[in-house]
Amino acid sequence: MKFLLRLVVTALATAVAVWIVPGITLTDTDRTSQALTLLGVAVIFGIVNAVVKPIMQVLSACLIVLTLGIFLLVINAAMLALTSWFAGVVGLGFHVDGFWAAVFGSVIISVVGALLGGLLGQGRREEA
Repeated sequence: MKFLLRLVVTALATAVAVWIVPGITLTDTDRTSQALTLLGVAVIFGIVNAVVKPIMQVLSACLIVLTLGIFLLVINAAMLALTSWFAGVVGLGFHVDGFWAAVFGSVIISVVGALLGGLLGQGRREEA
């Protein structure tokens, strides 16, 4: 249940980024295929963030410390761009055009995902 909630939150946050950022697009035309594409992108984004992002953070730890954490924006943008590339390989109609679209999109996805997760109680601990 927790996985499905996180998946839907990420898909909704990605939909907000598609709606707000001009460089992030969905190529599907009908609502059903757009929703399925967003769910697929959320799965890919979750896998990329779980596997690749920790490796990137360890490899760039000096830059993260040197820039007081600002370099994490670049890493998040790279994860969104990698998600866009992998979505293209799989055949999903999701595309991110350029570095700045990836930066703004990753910020929007992070903020909206945190807000929705907080509203839906995603971060709460379960009582034993």
